[in-house]
Amino acid sequence: MIKLLIVDDSALMRRQLSSFFIEEGDFDIHFARNGKEAVEENITFQPDVVTLDINMPEMDGLSALSLIMAERSVPVVMVSSLTEKGALATFEALALGAVDYVAKPSGTISLSIGDIRTELVRKVRMAAKARIKHLPRVEKVVNTTPVKKISEIQPTPLIRRSGVSKGIVIIGVSTGGPRTLEDILPLFPASFPYPILVAQHMPASFTLPFANRMNDLCELQVVEASRPTAIEPGFIYIGKGGADMVVAQRGGKPTIIPKPENSQFLWHPSVELLGRSVLEHYDASHIVAVMLTGMGNDGSEAFSQIKKCGGRTIAESEASCVVFGMPAELIAKGGASVVLPADRITKQILAWIK
Repeated sequence: MIKLLIVDDSALMRRQLSSFFIEEGDFDIHFARNGKEAVEENITFQPDVVTLDINMPEMDGLSALSLIMAERSVPVVMVSSLTEKGALATFEALALGAVDYVAKPSGTISLSIGDIRTELVRKVRMAAKARIKHLPRVEKVVNTTPVKKISEIQPTPLIRRSGVSKGIVIIGVSTGGPRTLEDILPLFPASFPYPILVAQHMPASFTLPFANRMNDLCELQVVEASRPTAIEPGFIYIGKGGADMVVAQRGGKPTIIPKPENSQFLWHPSVELLGRSVLEHYDASHIVAVMLTGMGNDGSEAFSQIKKCGGRTIAESEASCVVFGMPAELIAKGGASVVLPADRITKQILAWIK
């Protein structure tokens, strides 16, 4: 049996969420009506996994989460709204140690809550087996060097607004991704010569707030690729949720093209489609493909083909993964040039691309 603690201030929501797991037949379910009760139940009930609402009386979900992680760490799946405010709170929760999140449907809860049943049950089962990450946070580097005279300033090819790079870095990531990306992407210097494209499985309303959050942390500029966008060095492009991100030639330049979700693929933005399209438009020897934490096998075929054609690939090691699904699939196919923990990935890429 999986011991599940459902935390929500709405009695209707608690009843509806619990019905999903009662029908599964292998869950022992307890409830908490607010963050204070959640912290107490985490000690007395000792759940295997927790679903946690964010907006609650007495103690909100973020405050409860920080105490849960401090007193008795347990996998937590946040249940948050699809608003920008809900997205920002979700990213804070992931930074505090939550494993994953499920976005509440919009509209009348009693009519639409069933829309998340399959996703929620799947993510709770996964979370019960997930590794909780306890990594040092990476903060954006603040330049404290005294200001130089204009005559002393050298041109910095670093932040380029135009131009074409001969190479590219692509990253595929799912469960545990936002926190892992926060530990990897800020380590790239502003002078990094390749653009970076990120396919992070995420709802459409979450990717813009996530890109903005990452932009505050990174030396490179981070943008959501929500429309056809010429690929330029100096940028990190986050694929828009609810769409697939592919690369094509437009006006003689490689360009990101967002496309409607392809029903042949399970996860979106699809890592597999991104990898295939990049291989069509870049010399494989100038491609670096990175597979980070996540469940499933999205991208393993394309990344294996990139390696076979002469590209370089990195699979995140099990030691640092929240879920060792996607990297494990890549490794099993022989598609990983190297296997590294998250805190060594940026250093490896920088060593390859000098």
